[in-house]
Amino acid sequence: MKTIAAGEFKAKCLSLLDEVSRAHETIVITKRGVPVAKVAPVLKEKGGRHASLRGSVLAEKDLIHPIDEAWEAEK
Repeated sequence: MKTIAAGEFKAKCLSLLDEVSRAHETIVITKRGVPVAKVAPVLKEKGGRHASLRGSVLAEKDLIHPIDEAWEAEK
């Protein structure tokens, strides 16, 4: 894990973010030698953006047509 001072991080922020993304390595940011934050890569889920929802929704047939019986409101 790479460690960098806050002032240096501020000056090189965009290139460091690219490095984190490319190398999948976390960077610890320090102020006066004390760790204050971590910049870590985001792990992508397999299957795309909505993969965690897969299997949680039921698909039903047409809920309105055809209706074989009258609704209570129509009686």
